[in-house]
Amino acid sequence: MTKTRVIAALIMAPVAILAILLLPTQWLAAAAAAVFLIGLWEWLKLADVEDTLARTVLLVLNLVLMVLVVWADAGTLVLYQIAALVGIGWWLLALLWLRFFTFGASPSSPARALKLLAGTLAIVPAWASLVLIHASGDNGHLWLLTALAVVWAADSGAYFAGRTFGRTKLAPRISPNKTWEGLGGGMLAGLLVALGFGWMAGVDTAQLPGLVITAVVTVFASVLGDLYESLIKRHAGAKDSGHIIPGHGGVLDRIDGVLAALPVFALGKEIFGF
Repeated sequence: MTKTRVIAALIMAPVAILAILLLPTQWLAAAAAAVFLIGLWEWLKLADVEDTLARTVLLVLNLVLMVLVVWADAGTLVLYQIAALVGIGWWLLALLWLRFFTFGASPSSPARALKLLAGTLAIVPAWASLVLIHASGDNGHLWLLTALAVVWAADSGAYFAGRTFGRTKLAPRISPNKTWEGLGGGMLAGLLVALGFGWMAGVDTAQLPGLVITAVVTVFASVLGDLYESLIKRHAGAKDSGHIIPGHGGVLDRIDGVLAALPVFALGKEIFGF
């Protein structure tokens, strides 16, 4: 399984990086929409929407919403900024949800409807934030790569630090393998990558504090996204969101942290102007 995971990662990572660096924003937006909607398909299944037709209808509605954002925004990026703010608002509510593990655990619970809405509130703002970052000037592609690299590095750093030093559980009922020591290792890795990639993207000395603050909050957000997906998987009794990626589970398993991190990074970039 480890070999399979490595091979899959060695294929996925270069494809993602090349797409970010080489594709025009409109083509990257289309490719990202496809990936994110696959993740939404898996999300809907975890939210107990078993009927294929119902899931298809909900997926199409989210696709229509993305198309409407593109059409109505007309290149101003204002709607993308609003979507990013909506996404941050949702993830703050998700943080509160983590405090109440049993909320929505039953398939008959009224919270099931909120889980369906949560899929839209996670997927569409993350997609809009990705577009917003990529379209933000000549180095937008490098800043998007920076945002994603921070999440990837934090995830890897947390894994290795947790395995080596992990003692204190972060959220034992939701994700037993996560530890505070792992979070510390992930934070350190994320910050180092943010500084390195930020330098390549053209950050100047005056903007470094803003970049550091943004990176710190981005790492916390990525952990929140991961934990929330773990929560709905536990409610659904599922180990993975799917099986589409050999050794990695589903698409949602790969983008859960990204969904929460992208709106945060996009907002930080807007606030601090890097």
